[in-house]
Parts: sequence; structure tokens; C-alpha cells
Amino acid sequence: MSETIQITDSAQDYLAELLEKQNVEGIAVRIFITQPGTPYAETCLAYCRPGEEEPTDERVELEKINVFLDKNSLAFLDEAVVDFNADRMGGQLTIKAPNAKMPKVNADSPLEDRVNYILYSEINPGLAAHGGEIKLTELTEDKVAVLAFGGGCQGCAAVDLTLKEGVEKTLMERIPELAGIRDVTDHTDTTNAYYR
Repeated sequence: MSETIQITDSAQDYLAELLEKQNVEGIAVRIFITQPGTPYAETCLAYCRPGEEEPTDERVELEKINVFLDKNSLAFLDEAVVDFNADRMGGQLTIKAPNAKMPKVNADSPLEDRVNYILYSEINPGLAAHGGEIKLTELTEDKVAVLAFGGGCQGCAAVDLTLKEGVEKTLMERIPELAGIRDVTDHTDTTNAYYR
């Protein structure tokens, strides 16, 4: 079984039943993530008839079902759990993929991934209350993170403070090899600004 994802026995039973009803010899389940590594990531589970899988998929043969895992989604499916909870209404299949929006990073991960991870996991949740978010637009050769503020942060009067005190400080503390932060947002556009 792939280390990345866990499919509980109850989920396998449920999926095996669904697959049987399709009456297709060799039908499997395919798991993939759309827009992996972004705040919009969605984990999807689909029927996969023979030949519908991608050549690069990782095939996992379980006791009751076969599963294809999309190669590009693998890192984001780390620690994912597919489970089935039976209840009076028949039950519900759930997929929890804690790393779908941002894969786990460590000291060896590319600099860009580590910057994005801190932006998504620590900085953006705090800015979301103001309808703002920050994206990494580029990492220069001399290791300067070029950031763009979106939503309520764009054109916000407090942005210099936010950038210097919050974002830059956090990123520089967490990622010592970062040389600096640059803001490329056009803050003269105040259409969505939270503080004007």
C-alpha cells in the first residue's frame, strides 16, 4: 500500500460494492487532486475503467479494490485518509487530505515551497479576516521573495506595517537563507482596501 494514503476497510467495502454495481470488468478507483498546492485544492475520487488511468499513475492493489493515484497529486495526498461511516441514511464516504492545499515541507524542500507553506499556513489565515491574501509571484536568483498582496491587502494603508512587521519578519525568521522580501503589488489601487 502506498505510504501516502490510507483507505480504511469500511471505505474499501463500500467502494468495492459501488464498483461491482458498475458491471465493468477490471474497474478501479482513481484518486486525484485538482489545483493541488493551492487554497482551491479539491480531492476527487472517480471510477476508473480499464484504460482510463494515466500512464504515470501509481497503481495500488488493495484486498478488495484497485486504486490509481495521480502522480502529480501524490505529494499532496500524504497522510490522506479515505473512510466510510455507516449511518441510518446509508453512510458517507469522506476524504481527508490535510496536505492537499500545501504539501508538508521540511528543510530540504525547495525554497519556493517553504515560502508558500508559511504564507498559506500562517500568514494568509490571519489576513483572510480582512479579505486579503499574499501570493509568492517569484523567487529571484539572489533569494528575494517577490510577493503580491491581493484582496483587501491591495492598496491598504497598513500594508507597509503588515509587510515589514508581520510577513517579512515571519518569513525571515523561518527561512534564514531568504535574502529579503519585495512587494510588487500596486498599492495605489484601493478598490478593495481594508484600511484606506
